[in-house]
Amino acid sequence: MTKVQFIKTKNGEELAVLPKAEYEHLLALTQSEDAGTARIVRRARAAVASGQDIVLPKAAVDRIAKGENPIRVIREWRDMTQAELVVSVGITQGYLSDLETGKRKGPVALHQKIARALGVPIDLLLPIAVSDEEANPARFANRRQAVKDMISVRRRQ
Repeated sequence: MTKVQFIKTKNGEELAVLPKAEYEHLLALTQSEDAGTARIVRRARAAVASGQDIVLPKAAVDRIAKGENPIRVIREWRDMTQAELVVSVGITQGYLSDLETGKRKGPVALHQKIARALGVPIDLLLPIAVSDEEANPARFANRRQAVKDMISVRRRQ
């Protein structure tokens, strides 16, 4: 149990007086905390330097936070044109434009390709990704109808 004494100076300042062993223990804790913080900072810097992590500029983060499309923001930050991105991803420029304006939604698999092409973690693009079915409901409706048709033909046989 710590025996701390509190005293007041003539100026009214309060001081805490504690045993030397407690003081040394607290000092050791701060030094190990500093070492731990330094270790975390070193790891983070190494991850950024190796390309495992990225650091977006504040302006880009602010734009994304305000609701701008992260694909457009990151593409512009990377100084990439739409044409360059569509070639590396394998989609049309119109589709990319629709994704960036929010007219269309893309499936997760497409967003993974875009994230790789932009050199960012998929986590930055997942909030705007949708399931395959949501991305192309007509295709899935046709597929469902085709399955129903096959089942009804088999039942008749």
